[in-house]
Amino acid sequence: MSKRAIFEASHPGVFFLDERDPAGLAAFLRHKGWLASDEAVRGLSKPGEGNMNLTLRVATSQRTLIAKQARPWVEKYEHIAAPPERALVEGRFYELMAQYPALRDRMPRLLGFAPEERILLLEDLGSGADYTDLYAGERLSEADLDALVDMLASLHRAFVGFQDDGLFTNRAMRELNHQHIFRVPLDASNGLDLDALTPGLSGAATKLREDTDFVAAVETLGRVYLRDGGTLLHGDFFPGSWLRTAEGPRIIDPEFCFLGAPEFDVGVLVAHLLLADQPPAIVDRALTGYAERIGTRPDEASRALVMRFAGVEMMRRLIGVAQLPLTASLARKRTWLRQVREMVSSAARQTRSSGGGG
Repeated sequence: MSKRAIFEASHPGVFFLDERDPAGLAAFLRHKGWLASDEAVRGLSKPGEGNMNLTLRVATSQRTLIAKQARPWVEKYEHIAAPPERALVEGRFYELMAQYPALRDRMPRLLGFAPEERILLLEDLGSGADYTDLYAGERLSEADLDALVDMLASLHRAFVGFQDDGLFTNRAMRELNHQHIFRVPLDASNGLDLDALTPGLSGAATKLREDTDFVAAVETLGRVYLRDGGTLLHGDFFPGSWLRTAEGPRIIDPEFCFLGAPEFDVGVLVAHLLLADQPPAIVDRALTGYAERIGTRPDEASRALVMRFAGVEMMRRLIGVAQLPLTASLARKRTWLRQVREMVSSAARQTRSSGGGG
């Protein structure tokens, strides 16, 4: 069955976003009042390679827009089920950010939200690419890094102790992410052919899986991730969620946002700086800059938790489902996996000795 047939069988009468159906989208947008009376849809195209949702650039006779629909599967891996309610969380996130100019101006504006259809209509930030070219050897400028760190710290600072109606627990999406970050990479029966990606990688993964102390440390960290917290996070703060624009980086795709430990967002940032082989000074600048902006004193337990999350994020990007466009050799990936083991295990020991969480 086609995606459309599967969707329509389980969601009768609900509009299905389809790149091959611009007329259908035009009718939907007009019904919602999101098109001007003299505005016509000229064409649809994909603005990039998305993972979770179908995202289309809508070219009209007057402007370009971004339409995004959450379906009950992961768009890039349609065999993986995913909660379509993620669109409700993302829509609420954008509505909330609109109240804070410092955050609102660093992400696309929400122009329309259709909860039943799980569709968001967003401002088009232009044809600039994301930052995944960092994995191919590009260097992240200090100015762009500072802007990204400032955005992350501003988000965390603005929503410390934030209380909502429960939507931002985002439990279903967090459980999906938990599986793919903390469990699937260490499951020998996960069906992934790592040697097809990099010959010899499966052997390196097996060594990691056989380290019982490491596996236990990852399981403990997974429980920390699932624990509800008091800070609103982006939830997937990596180069694929950063867009280059003339005004500097902008942030997209907050469907994984949740109320949790801010160290998770910072750990994901650090992990991808390391996987992109950015200079150590850039990693240090990110950690120091975040601490300065968030207004906290150096905290060994918090820094250790950041590094543990960073290590696990590196692991799942190396031996899990959500692969990155890395050109690294087997030797380089083995080095990273040794670094992962040290980051997770030694940081866990440091946290326990200092009385930190976990």
